Amino acid sequence: MRACFPIPIPSGKRPARAASAARVGFTTSPPPLSPSRCLPDSRAAWSRCCLPGFPSNAPCRTAQRPPPCGLPRPAGLPPACLRRLPPPPSPRQPMAGPCSARLQGEAAAFTAALRTLVNNPQFSDVTFVVGQEQQKVFAHRCVLACRCQAFQGMLGQGPAGSEDSPSSIPPQGPFILGNVQPEVFLAVIEFLYTNSVTLNSHIALEVLTSSVEYGLQDLCKLCVKFIKDTLSVEQVCEALQAAVTYGQADLQQHCLAFIEGCTAAVVRTQGFHELSDVVLARVLRSDRLAVDELDLVQAVREWAHVSSAESIAAAWRSHALRKGSGVPSRLCRPRRGTRPRDHHRHLDPHAK
Repeated sequence: MRACFPIPIPSGKRPARAASAARVGFTTSPPPLSPSRCLPDSRAAWSRCCLPGFPSNAPCRTAQRPPPCGLPRPAGLPPACLRRLPPPPSPRQPMAGPCSARLQGEAAAFTAALRTLVNNPQFSDVTFVVGQEQQKVFAHRCVLACRCQAFQGMLGQGPAGSEDSPSSIPPQGPFILGNVQPEVFLAVIEFLYTNSVTLNSHIALEVLTSSVEYGLQDLCKLCVKFIKDTLSVEQVCEALQAAVTYGQADLQQHCLAFIEGCTAAVVRTQGFHELSDVVLARVLRSDRLAVDELDLVQAVREWAHVSSAESIAAAWRSHALRKGSGVPSRLCRPRRGTRPRDHHRHLDPHAK
């Protein structure tokens, strides 16, 4: 093997043997460059000589071989592969179109603000004269019309012979409502403004009646719930009468179950004496009434003095001892509350 001796090379020229060795795959170390080509103690000069063009994902060769310029790496400057490069910007996803969303604010603040408008003469454009007291109630046409179809029809009618559209009709009134209590009408207005209502046991049935008349189903549900939760002996018959009249089956079943549990007290109330014959017949059809039969007969007689005496026959048609299943038609069974008597043995087909 021939020894290689360093030969001074003119600047800008490369020996042909070194070039050919590089082509055939021999490994020859490049000659050190003159220190004059790099500025000593210059981090920028070292970076220009050693780091340009070094890909960020290439294996680390900078820390294993000396730099071409022959200068040591300045202290504190890591190799190119260890330098923390900024991450590439993430590509933005193209938007398919404008986005929209309906966000809900705090409902309590909105309700409290609208509650201040209930019966407030400021900015009101319609007036009602309510009850025998002729109390004035102030309201706003736009609120009533958008919340209730009945008020929309009432407020949308112009003067007789007018062809103007409802939107061009000037403020109207006052509207006379003599058959409703002011407290009841204010409860309806409160519900229209705030979707909530303040009820008590004195006006609950009246508000239920108004909710049916104005077609307010949500208010009707609130009234039924309140009546069921606060049902009492004095008001159960009135509630049952209203339930039958307005077709509230759930309230009707609840009232009947309440009457069956305390019949003896219910038949002595004024509400029982004021029941219609249709409602009284529904009560008498039950065989679970907790009252003796003679007491029930006496209560129906008292009801007949208050109500029409002619309707007692129709009401009593479903009274007393109703037919039992599997029992001959000539025999009957007593109600749950009937006190035992000697003749009841004839009602039992198995009795001897």
